[in-house]
Amino acid sequence: MIRERALKVVLVLVGLLFSAGIYPLVTSVREGWQANKEDALPMMLSLYITLGVFLLLAVRNPTANRSVIAFAAWSSFAHAAVMAVMAVHLPNERGGLLGAGALFSVIGAALIVLAPSKGAAAEAAIQSSPAHHF
Repeated sequence: MIRERALKVVLVLVGLLFSAGIYPLVTSVREGWQANKEDALPMMLSLYITLGVFLLLAVRNPTANRSVIAFAAWSSFAHAAVMAVMAVHLPNERGGLLGAGALFSVIGAALIVLAPSKGAAAEAAIQSSPAHHF
């Protein structure tokens, strides 16, 4: 019960954090990202905003949304790894990249640790199946 509540809190916080990218996305598109030479930023923001919305939806039933939670965790680890490699190649951006990479690593770890087990997901699927109600 405490673990599920902690997971729901993390899902809300991460969902809101990722969804907050809507403002920079709108401003970058409105101002024309070509002027900023940041072609990747709007694309990354659109993915994280979408993921944030799905994490907020997963709060209602985390067990049924185990794959969304796992995707958010592993994609956060992948993003952190890319940022770490970029930090090696861009010394003037190292601090920001490593800091953001650490944040993505913490998000990934929290989601993995708190995610519902496979057994809980299978049990929830059985409970919700129409055949179970007869």
